Amino acid sequence: MNIDLRIHRTQPVKSHRRLGGLSMVVTALWLMLSGPFGFTSVVRAQGLTANDMPGMFRGVGIDQKLDEQIPLDLVFRDEAGRVVPLRQYFGDKPVVLALVYYRCPMLCNMVLSGLARALKPLSLDVGKDFTVLTVSFDPRETPALAAKKKQRYIEDYGRPGAAAGWHFLTGDQMAIDQLTQAVGFHYRYDPEKDLYIHAAGIVVLTAEGKIARYFYGIDYPSRDLRLGLVEASAGQIGSPVDQLILYCCQYDPATGKYGVIIMNVLRVAGLITVVLLGTFMVIMFRRDRRFKNAPIEERAAQHRDG
Repeated sequence: MNIDLRIHRTQPVKSHRRLGGLSMVVTALWLMLSGPFGFTSVVRAQGLTANDMPGMFRGVGIDQKLDEQIPLDLVFRDEAGRVVPLRQYFGDKPVVLALVYYRCPMLCNMVLSGLARALKPLSLDVGKDFTVLTVSFDPRETPALAAKKKQRYIEDYGRPGAAAGWHFLTGDQMAIDQLTQAVGFHYRYDPEKDLYIHAAGIVVLTAEGKIARYFYGIDYPSRDLRLGLVEASAGQIGSPVDQLILYCCQYDPATGKYGVIIMNVLRVAGLITVVLLGTFMVIMFRRDRRFKNAPIEERAAQHRDG
């Protein structure tokens, strides 16, 4: 079973301590769709206890750990079966991390498709400007399965050189546990259905491996993802326009999105107005000066023409 933990603003609901059967499941699903940090935070916000929710949902979600360092010495295997430390993918570019599992029947494919869809409009290129790491949290999965997934999404992305910058990894349980715990990604395994219950989202990391931004759900606005990458790179990628937008917008950890800072927008608008007014005054001053210094005949001709 896969639960899409998208982020939505919701109205408060009246919750009862004892819920029965279907209503308990429906309430659990609603809660898991409603909160910015996953199941645990929403349970606290609604005043419920862990016993009020079905056991399969307990602890599933994403806890933000902004600015924390992920362990770069963890070792995984790439899609070719090579043993690689995470450190190999860091050092000079920001990194987009997607935690999925390759046998997932639906949600993980939606996460990866949403990521590819968000990357396509960007003028920034995978491999050149940033790296993408897709890591399976199922320790039973193999590099061969990772290679098949890589081929599918590299073709979907459709840019030359992307294969060198988008990596699909598998690993053992210890490495998986340390990585998922470091980024606050919590999931559960359902042995009856042989499926994982997990959150949906991606994480942007700095070149040093520090957590910079979280984007939730399966749809990631290209503008927000670009701004997250530009910020994570400390301005090493992107354009002056991106810096201006970042001055006017700010990341909101509660929603995982960028919102407009009205005061900064007003400052920019005021500055543009002053510049335009100053430019107009300079042009008019120079025109008037040229007119006064022109010969009498030329001034008369200009006066007749207009």
